[in-house]
Amino acid sequence: MSTHGDHGTEEYQHSSASRELLILYATETGTAQETADRIARECRRVHFHCRVQSMDAYPPETLISEHLVVFVVSTTGWGAEPRAMSSLWNMLLRSDLPNDLFEDMDFCVFGLGDTAYEKFCWPAKKLSRRMQSLGGYEICSRGEGDEQHRMGVDGALDPWIECLLEVLTQLYPLPHEQDNIPAGRPPPRVSLSNVASDTSLDSDPLDEDTKFHTASVKCNRRITAEDWFQDVRHFEFSFEDDIKYNPGDVAVIHPSAPASEVDSFLVTMGWANVADNFFTVEHTMLDQTLPDHLPKIVSLRVLFTRYLNFNAVPRRSFFQLLRYFAVDELEREKLDEFISIEGADEMYDYCQRVKRTIWEVLSEFRSARIPREYVFDLFPPLRPREFSIASSTEFHPREIHLCVAIVRYRTKLKIHRKGVCTSYLSGLKLGDTLRIGLRKGFISLPTDPNTPVVCVGPGTGIAPMRAVIEQRIHKGHTNTTLYFGCRSAHKDQHYHTEWESHAEERKLRYRVACSRDGPEGVKRTYVQDLMKEDAQYIWTMLGQQRGILIISGSSNKMPTAVREAVRDAAERFGGRSNAEAVEYVAAMEREGRLIEECWS
Repeated sequence: MSTHGDHGTEEYQHSSASRELLILYATETGTAQETADRIARECRRVHFHCRVQSMDAYPPETLISEHLVVFVVSTTGWGAEPRAMSSLWNMLLRSDLPNDLFEDMDFCVFGLGDTAYEKFCWPAKKLSRRMQSLGGYEICSRGEGDEQHRMGVDGALDPWIECLLEVLTQLYPLPHEQDNIPAGRPPPRVSLSNVASDTSLDSDPLDEDTKFHTASVKCNRRITAEDWFQDVRHFEFSFEDDIKYNPGDVAVIHPSAPASEVDSFLVTMGWANVADNFFTVEHTMLDQTLPDHLPKIVSLRVLFTRYLNFNAVPRRSFFQLLRYFAVDELEREKLDEFISIEGADEMYDYCQRVKRTIWEVLSEFRSARIPREYVFDLFPPLRPREFSIASSTEFHPREIHLCVAIVRYRTKLKIHRKGVCTSYLSGLKLGDTLRIGLRKGFISLPTDPNTPVVCVGPGTGIAPMRAVIEQRIHKGHTNTTLYFGCRSAHKDQHYHTEWESHAEERKLRYRVACSRDGPEGVKRTYVQDLMKEDAQYIWTMLGQQRGILIISGSSNKMPTAVREAVRDAAERFGGRSNAEAVEYVAAMEREGRLIEECWS
């Protein structure tokens, strides 16, 4: 446990009346939100009242008034903070903040990441250090949940929560007449009440959200060959609103589950006969979150079409709660086994390894009878998806273009799977309308027209690069280079006619690596190989002319290999030693001259 200056624990105790705690989370996939909810539930055991909020919904300037904060932060594929954290993080980075700004605040941080990636839990580490440098007291050591652990993030979360509760009890002692509340079935986070069938429904909260705009489908076109294994689509959406966005910004889309799947799921659950009965939702456990844009009056059909995800792969907390609703003894024993430390490997094999969904689990644990008011506790939210915008408003006013790979695959059990949001998008027809939100991205283009920009965007990583290139061409900048990677020149070379046309007009330098087009047995060529071939040119653009490098795409080996190609250029043509080349690339990142927009 940390110490607060020269104070011991006894001297640093707080009034037992101040049992209020703020939990701020920043999530990309929903795991940090679920983790924040769990921490709040566990803090009830030591009589704390928690507020749980997403960082992007919390006014950063009010943080100074908080006395006790738990931060739960996920990690993006390339180690940057989640977009939801950007506003708060930018405020904390201000150079004019005094080093005693948070001297009256206790805080702690739990990070979520994956040790398969180089910058494991990087945002959590940076946040912890920054809060301490501004005077905050870190009451317990930073936790770091690892998806690679056999118990997933719970492998680190379980002991971290016990440590947190112990520290909270020491710093905020309970009155003598109060004891810790034993663990047990948590109360549902909502209260539901039936309403009359003729009750008028409220307007859709998504329609009232001014951050979203009504879009009409103008184009839904496949841009990979019809006989190619992957279906990649080009979408165009038109708006009546005069929308504004910058290259690198993202479109936020709330999907709907297919009606046929919802029908089948409701039959599985025994809810088919009551699926269209409407009821009010009252949020009773305010330390637990609810899905975004949830109406006050809903039906089960509406909930599982737009707000709750029955096709998610369940986490351990799902089985912990399901255990309370199963009545068959053998099923209860199996659930006990899954949630035990000893059964972690078996649960992983049953669930995560084969991507078994909640729906499929409930089809096997037939004795479980889930009370209607517990649906928000058992099923995760059907989260909106974010897609990098593939257009510039300068080229396409009042439009947004997207380049989207339609997710379809087979699990290890040979079961076909579809991505909820990409399937929803693929089914859109011309003239269909939907609400699309805008969120700021991480790309910042140079204002000096003489500064070169090198774009590396294989696959659908081309999306933000198309926005960058269109913007720069509109402004008359011709010193832009694109390295694109695909498998086949004739099957999945996205937007190649545009790039070839721009290159012919000397508005763009275009280099493409088609990794599967070479002869059998010859080493495949990827974008990083082209960059190594062009090492002298790369050093001229990025070293001598201090250009900007933007990398977009899957956060597998590609971003690391591209960095290595830049280091290679710095050594061969910049006269740097290996250590100096490594530092040069690191300095590019610190200066904002190396930008990654990658995803896992």
